[in-house]
Amino acid sequence: MDTKDVIFELRTKNGFSQDELAEKVFVTRQAVSRWENGETTPNTETLKLLSKLFDVSINTLLGSPRQLICQCCGMPLDDSSISKEKDGALNEDYCKWCYADGEYMYHDMDELIEVCVKTMANGSFSAEQVREYMKNMLPGLNYWKQYLNVGGKEKFEEFKKQIIDEFNELHIEGMPIVESLNALVGNFINLEYRLPNGRTIKFLDDRATYLGTQLESEFGPGKCFGLAANMDFLLVCTYDENGENPELIVYKKR
Repeated sequence: MDTKDVIFELRTKNGFSQDELAEKVFVTRQAVSRWENGETTPNTETLKLLSKLFDVSINTLLGSPRQLICQCCGMPLDDSSISKEKDGALNEDYCKWCYADGEYMYHDMDELIEVCVKTMANGSFSAEQVREYMKNMLPGLNYWKQYLNVGGKEKFEEFKKQIIDEFNELHIEGMPIVESLNALVGNFINLEYRLPNGRTIKFLDDRATYLGTQLESEFGPGKCFGLAANMDFLLVCTYDENGENPELIVYKKR
């Protein structure tokens, strides 16, 4: 369906005249008429207003030229499953289960894989088949792939092992041996550290994905080590429960 037909169908389905639609998206009636005659198409900002007004994606308004998939879990998207921002605008990059009201629901790739295994495993596909499929597919999605630009799955596994070895070579007192790392999103682990001059600083990017983990301190309960790394640096910190009282231990360029 062409954009002109989509707009006409949505307008009439919602009971709007051309004048009423024009008023709601701050254009003239003549502009709406030209859209529906196929003479012009709405600009980007107007498409956003139409998307929010009709609760459909911009992709739908443009006649569905792309097959949308969630860039977190890989699920095919339609207007009923697309996520929304806090203001109600549709976010066409994610499904509503991975991103809701402006917040990402998954920060750990392994956690997401296990959720998918529970929902996707059936008589046709075993849990192991689903797990292997997700492990191969997820790293290619935009939400996760920032840390995977190292040459494919085999190279990535080598890279992850190298990072684990580098953490263990720090020999930090009280920190257990690092055995595994997960994909973690920056805004989930980006703590604020207080500098000697009283100012606070964050070292990570909320939008980036890192390799990291949490380890319980050998000095006693309630204290944890937090680890994060990418191709450029290693970071080790300690904190109390719920990320309170964070203290930076190591920030080392690789």
